[in-house]
Amino acid sequence: MIMEHGRSAVDNLRDALKGDDIIVAPGVLDPISALIAAQVGFKALYFSGGGFANSLGLPDLGMTTMSECIQAVSYIVDRVKLPLIVDVDTGFGEAVNVMRTVRGLERLDVAGLHIEDQLMPKKCGQLSGKQVVGMGEMVKKIVAAKDSSRKGIVVIARTDAREVEGMDAAIERAKAYARAGADMIFPEALESVDEFKEFAKKVHVPLLANMTEFGKSPYIKVNEFWRMGYKVVIFPMAAFRASLKTMEETYVELKRSGSQEGMLDRMMTREDIYNLIDYYSYESFDSRSAGAAARFLKSR
Repeated sequence: MIMEHGRSAVDNLRDALKGDDIIVAPGVLDPISALIAAQVGFKALYFSGGGFANSLGLPDLGMTTMSECIQAVSYIVDRVKLPLIVDVDTGFGEAVNVMRTVRGLERLDVAGLHIEDQLMPKKCGQLSGKQVVGMGEMVKKIVAAKDSSRKGIVVIARTDAREVEGMDAAIERAKAYARAGADMIFPEALESVDEFKEFAKKVHVPLLANMTEFGKSPYIKVNEFWRMGYKVVIFPMAAFRASLKTMEETYVELKRSGSQEGMLDRMMTREDIYNLIDYYSYESFDSRSAGAAARFLKSR
């Protein structure tokens, strides 16, 4: 159990990282998806930069801004009090921009963030053709993130060097990032179980694994990551991609048949949605407010 009421999200995430269990964080992009993930029983959440860009109809090329990211995240943490790890791409700029990003997310009680070492315009980590910045530039961003933190937000350093420079270079970078103060390392786009194992044997800090779809990494189950020594597994796009597919199928059915009846078994009911968003408590609050207002007016 990660969440303990009355404590900060940072404290809850840090405590969980000290435990024996692996943390599974599904990707969420808005409050309603976060509510569903919480209802299912997940104890931590992940906000994908690529997913966020795609939700705006944009490619994952670093086109979103810090303010857009923080605004979107604010809606989520306002409704769901679970530790949230936020993908901030390359930090939205240089070291001074990383400082602003960290402080903006800490004001929202975000539990953790990850910064990647790609050169702008960055790409989805599972694609070829990426470029990485010099190790010193990335280390500077990690130092900036740690030094500017006022609440101890968990700083995760992602390296995309495996595809660009090879495994040895990726491991060397990971060790340097850990020495610079990164709380966790995120090796992106490893290409086999053996590579995940090798990374875990050679990098002795908490590790995050990305279990996304249609990319370079093979499909590996959470329990296997746990046996390899990983502390966090994210599923950044799974629910988003599934929802897009269902959306497409619904539109096709509407266009084909002129009715949604054939899709009803694929839908969450009105009652289910109302229960999920706690609709009836709002309705009750409105009734109490109306009653109180009537009493005040009557007592004039």
